[in-house]
Amino acid sequence: FLGGYGIGAKLLFDRMKPGVDALGPGNLLGFFTGPLTGSPSIEGNRFVEVCKSPLTDTWGDANCGGTFGPHLKFAGYDGILFSGCSETPVYLNIDNGVAELRDAEFLWGKDSNETEDMLKQTLGETKGRDGKKIEVACIGQAGENLSLISAIMNDKGRAAGRSGVGAVMGSKRLKAIAVSGTAEVPLYDEALSKKTRKKYMKATGGAYELFRDYGTIGITGDSAMSGDSPVKNWGGAGPADFPQGMTKFEQDTLIAYQDKKYGCWRCTMSCGGHMSVKEEGPYQGTAHHKVEYETAASWGTMTLMDNFPALIKINELCNLYGFDTIGAGCTAAFAVECYENGILTKEDTGGIELNWGNDKALIQLLEKMAFREGIGDILADGTRKAAAIIGNGAERYAMHVQGSEVPMHDPKFAPGLATTYKMDATPARHTQGHEDMPPVLEKWPDHDKYEWSGKGEIHKKCMEMMHVVNAAGVCMFAFLSYDWNFIPDHL
Repeated sequence: FLGGYGIGAKLLFDRMKPGVDALGPGNLLGFFTGPLTGSPSIEGNRFVEVCKSPLTDTWGDANCGGTFGPHLKFAGYDGILFSGCSETPVYLNIDNGVAELRDAEFLWGKDSNETEDMLKQTLGETKGRDGKKIEVACIGQAGENLSLISAIMNDKGRAAGRSGVGAVMGSKRLKAIAVSGTAEVPLYDEALSKKTRKKYMKATGGAYELFRDYGTIGITGDSAMSGDSPVKNWGGAGPADFPQGMTKFEQDTLIAYQDKKYGCWRCTMSCGGHMSVKEEGPYQGTAHHKVEYETAASWGTMTLMDNFPALIKINELCNLYGFDTIGAGCTAAFAVECYENGILTKEDTGGIELNWGNDKALIQLLEKMAFREGIGDILADGTRKAAAIIGNGAERYAMHVQGSEVPMHDPKFAPGLATTYKMDATPARHTQGHEDMPPVLEKWPDHDKYEWSGKGEIHKKCMEMMHVVNAAGVCMFAFLSYDWNFIPDHL
């Protein structure tokens, strides 16, 4: 089962009864690393949460980078599995192999940044090379309020966003997990491991440089125009409905907001960063993790909102409250289209004018969703459940697969995604492998993405590759360094 969601699937299958309530005590919530997490492997920094998803009522997982996964290993554990529900808020502290559930009343109601800071202070983190390093995974108010599109956060901006994992953590009244320790990941051949890392660290060029220099935000403008990004809640097209996207979301225009780079644990690429708004206006002074492509598209092209300082603010709020930015942005776009078509009224929204591109309205809506106020109470559970409650034809505008909002890559542009979105164990997931995904790989079979011949075999090859990578605890962007063709060839 390798690790990650491989071992997670095995444990849930063996230990969880069928038909359990996803927000009840019978659901299991797992945090699992892979065998390469915390190792010298390039980008070996990933971990995964697994559970029955309350969003889709089937298998759920969310993959995350940052710093928590490796430090869970250093604390002495490959994974953690939670069952039951606490009567009062708690957090789990793991210090060099010793695990203890502790009272978290003082953390309940705090956002994810406040929670991380307060826990580190409480547990006595110290600075310096020899200091005590503490890493925290936690939920914000969205998870506490059981929003089905809530996330689990770590490192103040890295999110395990999908499948409603934040709601499952909230249902267990588990506010946070803090880990610290000095264990090392054992290696079969340490010298060979270092030699291999040095070899693959030399990868440069093409997509590697794009993500190194700009991060995922670097594809936003081109994707809006090419047809990759969905536009106007999947009902529009970039050149016709969002022509300003190419200039407003141009690479160098966006990266000018970046103050410094950020990398997950021991990452050689460091595709992340920290951004701030310096120009005068309502968002001046906003400073947070860099906006990722999926966030820029779900809250930008999907809602026709081209104000990038507002996107930085929305990204900050999503991370503080603990939202999946894809789920929340898609739900906001759904609400805007319902408003445009008279299905939602100004009375329904509590006075918010949900017009296309209205950044102030989108921020107001997001805050209502976090605290389940008014229309936000309905929208906090995603498009499928919201459409069922709103009725009057709202279902037509709810874009989801089995309850999970669709990511920001259009199958009309990359047809292989249609199979992945529908057939993978985690519905509507763009990171699980499809035949149009890895053109940067050497030796990848040439194929016409609009031809059906041979698609099944190529899809199988990429799916096998990505599932091994995800289960191993390695970032998918490591494909820009490694030659991963050996995986399906070996299998």
